[in-house]
Amino acid sequence: MKTAIVHDWLVTYAGADRVVDQIHQAFPDAVIYTLVYDKSKFPPHFQAYDVRTTYLQKLPFSTKLYKNMLTLMPGAFERLDLTEYDLVISSSSCCSKGVITRPDAVHVCYCHTPTRYLWDFYYTYVNNSNWLKRKLIPPMIHKMRIWDRLAADRVDYFIANSKYIAQRISKYYRRDSAVIYPCVHINEHTIEQHPDDYYLLVSRFTYYKRIDLAVAACAKLGVKLKIIGGGEEEKKLRAIAGPTIEFLGKQSDEEVKHAYSHAKAFLFPGEEDFGITPVEAMSAGCPVLAYGKGGVTETVLAEKTGLFFGEQTVESLVECIQRFEQSGVAYSREQIRTHSLQFSEERFREEIRAFCESAMSKEA
Repeated sequence: MKTAIVHDWLVTYAGADRVVDQIHQAFPDAVIYTLVYDKSKFPPHFQAYDVRTTYLQKLPFSTKLYKNMLTLMPGAFERLDLTEYDLVISSSSCCSKGVITRPDAVHVCYCHTPTRYLWDFYYTYVNNSNWLKRKLIPPMIHKMRIWDRLAADRVDYFIANSKYIAQRISKYYRRDSAVIYPCVHINEHTIEQHPDDYYLLVSRFTYYKRIDLAVAACAKLGVKLKIIGGGEEEKKLRAIAGPTIEFLGKQSDEEVKHAYSHAKAFLFPGEEDFGITPVEAMSAGCPVLAYGKGGVTETVLAEKTGLFFGEQTVESLVECIQRFEQSGVAYSREQIRTHSLQFSEERFREEIRAFCESAMSKEA
């Protein structure tokens, strides 16, 4: 059985890219296809994989400007010749599900989300764009929606990364899907029973992550907040940060694990399809204070491994932090880590392999 894995793009070793890594470990002989690939951003073991790109890789600064190539992405993925493969696994939050497979091949899509800026995230995306994009985006997005819907019909079996995403797949693509939660690397550090006096946030600095809420809330309360990550919103975030907010920039995996282990709690103010960082935090025994919507409601146990706040406002997050300061959570840090084990890499590899083998047997 020849297998191909198709991913939207490989430009940073983040959550979805780590999922691709685990899919490859489940199918070690698979070839990985992707829009563009920045090899330097990936660990040595990943660099040894057979990764093949589309023609867009040859364009100047393609790994920096790939998001501006949205209208070129459908054609780029359709040009990939996958006729030699019996099983194609697409890892998609954008256009990779639109590849064309052999009639007798099986196409399984691991869907991180229906393309957010085409569907539920469209108005936020437009409202946060400059005036030129607001003029150009609507007619372009209309055509992309039509293609995206047709691309979904090319998939034989959908897997959603959460029940939350399964509902959106049903809404926008009118397709059923199984649910297999993504994986995280379980923190091997010894559980710190007496954490340091700081809150932690690990994220890319993009507007929909709502890091501004965490910065403003911690500044208002005068509590320590350490932020790991970087991105286009950094200047705005630094402008509203008080003296208790510390920007650590990008850190190594070991440094991030250490930060998780020693934080009193992890803040997660955005709405995510699944949310890998809260699970990473829990694997270090760190409780999570999160906005109560999206995939995080399926991974964090309310009042036990974390607390939820009901509105994406500074006031709501402030109240949540105050509740945590007064009462904490019911589970010990060791119990929080034990809860996270159900999202391990081993579990993910076993489930994705079993699902694909079942799909192949059905089509045989």
